[in-house]
Amino acid sequence: MTTFEDILEEAGKFGRCQMRIVSIFCLVSIPFSFVYVGIVFQGFTPEHWCRDPGVIEIRERCGWSLQDARRATVPLMNSSTGVTYSQCQKLDMDWNATGLTCDNPESELTQAQLSTLPMTGCTDSWEYDYEGRQSFVTEFDLVCADAWYVDMFQAALSVGFLVGSIAIGYLADKYGRMKSFLMTNFFIGVTGILVATSPNYIALLVFRVLFGFGVKGGWMVGYVLITELVGVEYRRMVGVTYQLFFSLGILILPLLAYFIPNWRWLQVVFTIPYICFLTYYWFIPESPRWLLSQNKRNETLTDKNTDSISTASFMDLFKTSKLRKFTFILSFNWFTSAVVYQGLIMRLGILGGNVYVDFLISGIVELPAAFLILLTIERIGRRLPFAAANIVAGAACLITAFIPDSMFWLKSAVACVGRLGITMAFEMVVFVNTELYPTVIRNLGVSVCSTLCDIGGIVAPFLLYRLAVIWLELPLIIFGALAFVAGGLVLLLPETKGVPLPETIDDIEYKCNRFTLKEPFSLVLQLCQTLLLKGPVLQSLASRHLPGYF
Repeated sequence: MTTFEDILEEAGKFGRCQMRIVSIFCLVSIPFSFVYVGIVFQGFTPEHWCRDPGVIEIRERCGWSLQDARRATVPLMNSSTGVTYSQCQKLDMDWNATGLTCDNPESELTQAQLSTLPMTGCTDSWEYDYEGRQSFVTEFDLVCADAWYVDMFQAALSVGFLVGSIAIGYLADKYGRMKSFLMTNFFIGVTGILVATSPNYIALLVFRVLFGFGVKGGWMVGYVLITELVGVEYRRMVGVTYQLFFSLGILILPLLAYFIPNWRWLQVVFTIPYICFLTYYWFIPESPRWLLSQNKRNETLTDKNTDSISTASFMDLFKTSKLRKFTFILSFNWFTSAVVYQGLIMRLGILGGNVYVDFLISGIVELPAAFLILLTIERIGRRLPFAAANIVAGAACLITAFIPDSMFWLKSAVACVGRLGITMAFEMVVFVNTELYPTVIRNLGVSVCSTLCDIGGIVAPFLLYRLAVIWLELPLIIFGALAFVAGGLVLLLPETKGVPLPETIDDIEYKCNRFTLKEPFSLVLQLCQTLLLKGPVLQSLASRHLPGYF
């Protein structure tokens, strides 16, 4: 039977047409990064304190700034981040009866005096140290007792990711990659505008779920399509490049957020690229590999020996012991990558520094990840760099948690190493996932496993924001433990370096059995060659004792 690998041998494994399609599809990763971590800016929680009509009257009469009024009228309190101005309680007093003057407000009432006065809850909204800007937090007053609603914003997106990736993954395997991609982008365009025009927070969450339904599924379809389009030796390059554009989006995002101070207009900017992607209908054909798997012979080739059409089924992911193992390990790694990656990024919004600068620096740290992957996966393989990236990320999170704040630069450097490690792990889980599943269930397999990424996305904001209230570094301990376990599980996966993409479930059993027998001896040979002990002796020993494997 003619396979798609045979077609690539004749047509070219990475020709001009394939290069054009990959280049165009890589643009899909940029707005996906905006949506994925845009909460850092759209849901930014600035310094805030209770609004008091009496204080506002004095401030306007005296011409004080917000900071002047806060220093004069808001008491200091202990929190998990140290001593800060009270955010959720105000002094229960009549400020017009205090004799507070405009000349020197700081000398009128000392902090010691303020801390002894009776307190009450915020009843007249809040003041925000966020002049000229607006996040949905400041618009809907999602602070103090309502702060957990901010967690729901990211969780709602992940719920949409979860449902959408499964549904769209199934549609892509059944009806084609491009049809599913175009359908999801139209849906994203509509729901993205609805998010931007939400009249209240409940409507915002509903539209956010629908928005996420299309975004994740469309991105995964694009990834699968470009990896199916090229030869085995180019898969890793196009896969890593596709995700490199995600990192480029991370660099662009703080610039957009800085120049677009309103979260609603920022949402519109996030949505516009998806509307533009509808033009791909005229530029990009259906995946030939998918067409061949569906016996679309008139659209690929004429071959009377093709098999019957195979339809993807959810239970196929658990059909054999190897597929069950792949599904479990990959799902856990998707979960861990999402929790740690999102957690480290969202943590930037609660550290108190310049969020735009901090975000940009952390984005720059991601860029070497792609190049490190490209340098290692063809020399060493997929499995060891994948495991090492998780373990390094876990170690960095644990070490960062116990470095004192006084050692700022060391703490920041170690945290950056953790961000680099988890970025590598996140990028690798995507293309390892596509390499382990056969064509007939590849899109479904990636979509189902990545649902644990979406569950991780639901958990991450609650894990970060709620545990940070107890101890700011506590989430890092959880992140470190998860990453260590994920790294250990990766070592149980087979190596996929140089192995053609499997077409059927039977290919999984044959290729994995053959490779797991060969793998230890291949690693020994590579080590010996590295030590300059290569030569006919080792090769003849391997050939004599392992015929058919060397």
